[in-house]
Amino acid sequence: MATKTISIDLDAYRRLRAARLSPKDSFSKVIKRAHWENGSKTCGDLLAALPNIPAADESVLQRIEAAQRQDSPADNHWS
Repeated sequence: MATKTISIDLDAYRRLRAARLSPKDSFSKVIKRAHWENGSKTCGDLLAALPNIPAADESVLQRIEAAQRQDSPADNHWS
């Protein structure tokens, strides 16, 4: 069987290791069991998900508004 060596960050490694069913479970098996979402997302998908997304509370909105007030255009719009 051919193999490939990949580099992953420590967080990804910890998640892979935690997903093993036993110490002898290979990372290849863990990856093959993973559920990968296929296809592109559409506006309809977003609209369907909206009822399940919690609304931002007042403190979040206040921080966004404060950041927008402090934001100013760049001196040079080409940079």
